[in-house]
Amino acid sequence: MIDTQKIRNFFPAIKAGRIVSNNAASTQCPIQLLDLLKKLIVQYDNVHRGQSRSSLLTTREFESSYDTIAQFVGAPSRKNIILYRNTTEAINSVMYSLLTEFRDGDNVVTTFMEHNSNYVPWYGLSKEILPKFGISVECRIAKFDKETGQLDLNHLKSLVDKKTKLVCCTGASNFLGTKNPIKKIREIADASGYVQPDGEKKSYLLIDGAQTVPHLFVNVDELGVDFLVWSFHKMLAPFGVGALYAREELLVKMRPFLYGGDMIAEGKVSSERVDYNSLPWKFTAGTPNILGTILSAQAIRLLMDFSLNPGMYNYFMTDKKLEATDIGRAMENIESHEKILITEALKILSNLPSLEILGPKDPNDRTDLVAFTCRNKSPFEIAEKLSELGIESRAGCHCATLAHYYYKLNPPASCRLSFYLYNNIEDIRRACLAVKKCV
Repeated sequence: MIDTQKIRNFFPAIKAGRIVSNNAASTQCPIQLLDLLKKLIVQYDNVHRGQSRSSLLTTREFESSYDTIAQFVGAPSRKNIILYRNTTEAINSVMYSLLTEFRDGDNVVTTFMEHNSNYVPWYGLSKEILPKFGISVECRIAKFDKETGQLDLNHLKSLVDKKTKLVCCTGASNFLGTKNPIKKIREIADASGYVQPDGEKKSYLLIDGAQTVPHLFVNVDELGVDFLVWSFHKMLAPFGVGALYAREELLVKMRPFLYGGDMIAEGKVSSERVDYNSLPWKFTAGTPNILGTILSAQAIRLLMDFSLNPGMYNYFMTDKKLEATDIGRAMENIESHEKILITEALKILSNLPSLEILGPKDPNDRTDLVAFTCRNKSPFEIAEKLSELGIESRAGCHCATLAHYYYKLNPPASCRLSFYLYNNIEDIRRACLAVKKCV
């Protein structure tokens, strides 16, 4: 396990005595990032919009943050990284940027285990936007096994055909905890035969990595994905920054999602023509979240230091390039740590006969979250009682509404515990034994 004793004191929430077990929604912010924010404020200025020393320093820190983010997911360069407010906006940006490429009769394939953010935009595209232009596009939804929580790859494959423009799938479910086989899904998308505008014959693959990138080793080159989205508030950073990775050749030809400001090439606006900025700034309209971007990149570096050598700084606040071997080791350490936590949680909760644990029963097949229902108590009752006992959980549909209806849950809700690298075995035992007391 990661030596949590060395890092828990860096988190004000943990020091305050909180049992933080709603990390799938948002993780806690360490004191190092709060201190960094204070330091940045002293020299803060806008980026790409000034010749002052402060503006140049802030611009350098801002742009180098893109390099850190690209290195972390194995992207070739900063040109592949576009930053938005969150995962949801990143997915919407792909939908709107591809909007004019859809042809009548096309389809999009997604799954019943998706977060609403990876279903509703495609619903809106097919049901509300394109019909206004007389274009018919179908949104198809792949099933999963209710007992095992595993995606039905055969059903997914049956939905993908020569009219499938895009396959959209979560890397790991925020409700079931299921880790999906991205490479197998990519093979299905690659074999569709759909002819993209540049002549490429395949369906694009978009992976919602909100519950994947913070917990597992992700290398976009190895996975072969076309688009990957995730948020930094689920991996130690403050709110306000989400990322989109996309293949450079796609970003070059895609239309911007938002127009104006920094996405315009310097001085290239006339009444006849507007030229767009180079990548990645082509997709950065207006003034970006400068401080949030810098803090998000440093959160990556701090996450690696916490998982490789707690208490020591090797990457945080340095210009050192992230080594691929270190990224792999760091994320493997986090995955191993979380496997121990979820194994303990499943061990305790599975002995409560009134509970139904949803998703994979094998801890090897899931991330470190567990959602459950109870025969004689509503999820909201349990969550409220847990709060009284000092345990933070979440009750509701967790924005995985399709999956809750798929289980025919009434109301469409469950109670969920979710953990991260600063949680220890004692947190898990206290949380799960509190559930036992509640039910």
